[in-house]
Amino acid sequence: MYKIIIPTRYLVKRRITYFAVMAVALCVFIVLVVMTVMTGLVTDFKQKNHRFAGDCVVGTKSLVGFAYYEDFVQWLEGADFVEGVSPVIKSPALIRRRSSERNSRVEIMGVDPVRHSRATGFGDTLYYHKDDVSKAFRPAYDPNLPGCILGIDLELQRGARSTYAYQASPAQVGYSISCLPLTAKGALAQAGTDVIDTKTFHYSDNSHSGLPRVDGSIVYVPFEQAQQLCMAGSEKRASAIHIRFQPDITPEEGCRRVAALWQRFRREKAGAALAYLLENVTVQSWKGYRRESIAPMEQEQTVMGVMFGLVAITTVFIVLVVFYMIISHKSKDIGILKSIGVSDFDVIELFSGFAFLVGILGSSIGLSAGWVFLVKINRIEDWLFERFGFQLWDRTIYAIGDIPNRVEPEVLVAIFLSAVAACLAGALLPSWQAARQRPAETLQVNQL
Repeated sequence: MYKIIIPTRYLVKRRITYFAVMAVALCVFIVLVVMTVMTGLVTDFKQKNHRFAGDCVVGTKSLVGFAYYEDFVQWLEGADFVEGVSPVIKSPALIRRRSSERNSRVEIMGVDPVRHSRATGFGDTLYYHKDDVSKAFRPAYDPNLPGCILGIDLELQRGARSTYAYQASPAQVGYSISCLPLTAKGALAQAGTDVIDTKTFHYSDNSHSGLPRVDGSIVYVPFEQAQQLCMAGSEKRASAIHIRFQPDITPEEGCRRVAALWQRFRREKAGAALAYLLENVTVQSWKGYRRESIAPMEQEQTVMGVMFGLVAITTVFIVLVVFYMIISHKSKDIGILKSIGVSDFDVIELFSGFAFLVGILGSSIGLSAGWVFLVKINRIEDWLFERFGFQLWDRTIYAIGDIPNRVEPEVLVAIFLSAVAACLAGALLPSWQAARQRPAETLQVNQL
């Protein structure tokens, strides 16, 4: 019974204990809020990259692309584990608004909107043709004109709250897109009297993927038009094939199957005239394909985890100091307990129970405060923006909507258990020192 009564009295009557409880609560609060927001941002960023790329990408970084893609697309469409396949042409280009003299560097992507929406989340990024992606390249003001889809940041200005001022219909704007058409050997091809091939497209829609580098640099054009602009020669070529697997197939398993299928395809085409273009083609999962964008975010998350580890160590030292001070002033209590037969292990257990109470109370306060703060974090930021113009992230720069505030139960449990473990670890050394004290030393007359 004394193992419950004494720790409870220490917790209530010793004011220094409040310091330990509040220190634990503050650490738990910080860890919960920052981990929830950071994890939410990283998860959302990965999901957007997954939607952009599909489950798997068969492609090459070479600007000349690779041949015989149509044959491999047929192989993929005949596979029972594949749901959607979309060949894509990618190439750097210059774009100029017809009313302007300034050229901007962009990347064009030649796609079939229906097939690409089946293989990726492309259709969901459109604004005017989301319900009928087959008409995505048809300008509403004249369906007979060749259309193009612009990354949203190329056409519209992002507002302070990460919103865009959409018009009722796409503006009647023409864009001149210029490319360097390359032969299968990488040589420049003559396009009329100039090495640069230029074609006019008309704004038909915008694409809002939520990825700043994509929305600010990519222009989508019809696949056949991209063939004419970028790939010179009679043999058709593509830069990549985006693939979506059936729902019951994981990306890892699907990529293994596609890689095996690709090896068979390469062996079959070994004697073909342009077989050398297949040597640099790789099969990658969406994570591998977008690793240049994802890796920095994952690295930041790892660094954040290390920092939280340092916070946990700080909590251990705070609890250690507080318990050392408490035990140093409670030597008489320890002496009395040991004089009536309490063992060393019982003393350690007593103060460990005290540390457990501190951890339980501090964690509960920190988690409750953190949960309430996260529920209201977007309203708090809105209020700060309205009153003081303050935003945690400037939405005109960062492609972030609401601050992620979804609290995962497993995160709560992990933080709670970690905080309690940190308290027990901090109390271990002082408890062991208390257990070593001798009643004859602590109950001397001059010590009472």
